[in-house]
Amino acid sequence: MNVQAVTPSTPPQESVRAETAVILEGVSWQTFKNLMADIGDSRACRVAYERGKLEIRMPLPEHEEPKRLIESFVESLADELEIEIRSLGALFLEREDLTRAVEPDTCFYIQNESKVRGKNIDLLNDPPPDLAFESDYTRSSLNKFNIYALLGVPELWRYRKQSLQVYQLVEGKYEQSDKSLAFPILPIAEIPGFIEPSKTIGQRASVRLFRTRLREILQSSSQ
Repeated sequence: MNVQAVTPSTPPQESVRAETAVILEGVSWQTFKNLMADIGDSRACRVAYERGKLEIRMPLPEHEEPKRLIESFVESLADELEIEIRSLGALFLEREDLTRAVEPDTCFYIQNESKVRGKNIDLLNDPPPDLAFESDYTRSSLNKFNIYALLGVPELWRYRKQSLQVYQLVEGKYEQSDKSLAFPILPIAEIPGFIEPSKTIGQRASVRLFRTRLREILQSSSQ
């Protein structure tokens, strides 16, 4: 089993602290499962596994803040639309038959919420999350898009370089879209404008601004 310590390159126009990822190669599925059991659910690191290659990464605050805001935005959307969602954070998504596993920064059941309400998720029998979110403050060494596609996650959001990109799964591959599958009313291009100001006005102030804008959109669409 080979071990590599990788420090990804700094994204252009951003000043960030180095984030070190530990890469393990030649890791069997059983060894991976044993390692996850030893680490436990309370760990702070994120993991991804693809056919013998394991990535272990410790998120930075710069990575976590957009995730927290996206969670608040999605919850606000659900409240304003009066729908149920199930927010499951960094849910460990795994399929032994595919020898792949990944932990999104956060994920949600929206269209399929009623099918998994109150259940322990088993992807062999239950649908995958309707929406997964990745805050790509630094690049991953694995092709996470491929992992999510094989797991069947229909929609993936990626926040990178102050831009929110939305991808929809079409015939087994992700295609970028300007609309959300789960929330077609959501103005995707405006979302970064509510994330970045949180650094100066605060997170809750940004969420309140988002709610105000959302109500304007809903009111306009009902006229």
